[in-house]
Amino acid sequence: MSARSEILARVRAALADEPAVRQVPREYRQHSRDAGTADLAEMFGERLAEYTARVHRATPEHTPAEIIAEVLRARGASSAVVARGLPARWRPGTASIGLVDDTGLGIGELDRTDAAVTGCAVAIAETGTLVLDAGADQGRRAISLIPDHHVCVVRTDQIVGTVAEALAALDPLRPLTFISGPSATSDIELDRVEGVHGPRNLDVIVTPVGC
Repeated sequence: MSARSEILARVRAALADEPAVRQVPREYRQHSRDAGTADLAEMFGERLAEYTARVHRATPEHTPAEIIAEVLRARGASSAVVARGLPARWRPGTASIGLVDDTGLGIGELDRTDAAVTGCAVAIAETGTLVLDAGADQGRRAISLIPDHHVCVVRTDQIVGTVAEALAALDPLRPLTFISGPSATSDIELDRVEGVHGPRNLDVIVTPVGC
């Protein structure tokens, strides 16, 4: 008998008296929606700020499109790639910033673009995490990873409390990208390096539904 066969035989013997299927508890903690989306949005913004992301709150008087134009101008951006399904109401109407719909731009073209503007699928308040699933307002994963500046619009009804709630709301068959703050890593000496795995700059615009 090989070592592998012997180990598996011992495992089977040890489990002989156990039921064939063991039920795993799935009663994960959830945030009560009775607390209101305002509390979740506030927590989400606080967590994002801890990652050094910049958080903006849109209103009917200060729309996402206006904020997007402001943050792009503040960084001197002259071009931004956008997901083809990004709502028209989120697109800045300014001639100084050229918006480019992603039609399969190459890596070099994306790298020469100053910023990317997307929506998201879900946002997680406790961890300050954005989740993109390549939906129409998000586009390909590449556009949120290659340009050095990512601007993401999050509706308040997309914010959930916990990771478990987010996973329950997502389709596991879609390409999921989890983003917690600007890209940063550190080497063994704890020297922080930004921009290795994605954009060094992240602006998140939290907007009421319909804005």
